[in-house]
Amino acid sequence: MTTIRGSAPAKINLTLHVTGQRADGYHLLDSLVAFAGVYDEITATTATDFHLKVSGPFAQGVPTGESNLIMRAARMLQAKRGVTDGAHLTLEKNLPHAAGIGSGSSDAAITLAVLAELWGVEPLAINAPEVLALGADVPVCMVAPSPVRMEGIGEILSPWSRLPDAAVVLVNPQVGVPTSAVFDGLASKRNPRMGTLPTGSDYQGFASWLAAQRNDLETPARRVTPEIEAAIMSLKRQPLVAHAAMSGSGATCYGLTRTMADARQVARAIQVANMGWWVAPAELL
Repeated sequence: MTTIRGSAPAKINLTLHVTGQRADGYHLLDSLVAFAGVYDEITATTATDFHLKVSGPFAQGVPTGESNLIMRAARMLQAKRGVTDGAHLTLEKNLPHAAGIGSGSSDAAITLAVLAELWGVEPLAINAPEVLALGADVPVCMVAPSPVRMEGIGEILSPWSRLPDAAVVLVNPQVGVPTSAVFDGLASKRNPRMGTLPTGSDYQGFASWLAAQRNDLETPARRVTPEIEAAIMSLKRQPLVAHAAMSGSGATCYGLTRTMADARQVARAIQVANMGWWVAPAELL
């Protein structure tokens, strides 16, 4: 019996520009994606069948059957590589789901890597159509923890050499955000792309560049879910936060800080004032 473990980091859309919409309804994006040092944990053990167990602070509401993205990823890899073995999978759910930080996609991406190792098969390429079929965020999560520019519907990935040393504070007011309503609320679905990506910027230069970019979903998300406004303002009021914005389609928001010590200090202040929120300081990987 063999057991393999992997960590699935939170995905942060530091920017998210909606640049168009295809005829099939998929939105075109231009986004700088990074990863934060807070994780779901995946464990896979050799077995003759498939079984998924979910534990952790955000286990409630996560399906354990075939509809779970982890199970879909596992079944797809098994079929694609002609594997006859199964696996017993355990997900320790430490990240909120449906929260704009791609935790389900990150879980699926790490599951693909863990099972390829467990079964001794070649990993799938990030541009394999079966990977994109799992969800637009799965390919980008497969390159974690490297920062990347994500374009198209998620299939066009361009590496970013390195982010400046920094940390983030993730804040989620523990509310659901109807993604379809957020996209429907866009004033325009054809907006300008990101500005030129800076190379070699220091922390302050990077924060200034981020401030000049956008998350086009933030304004409609604030209208649909006012708690997002409160989360962003709680971050912006902290002197140690150089930039704050929403990640993905919400409701998780991030604040950029220079160091982990700063991030912890900000996180403590926000958590004390908002005991019902999920607040997590983390390194920017």
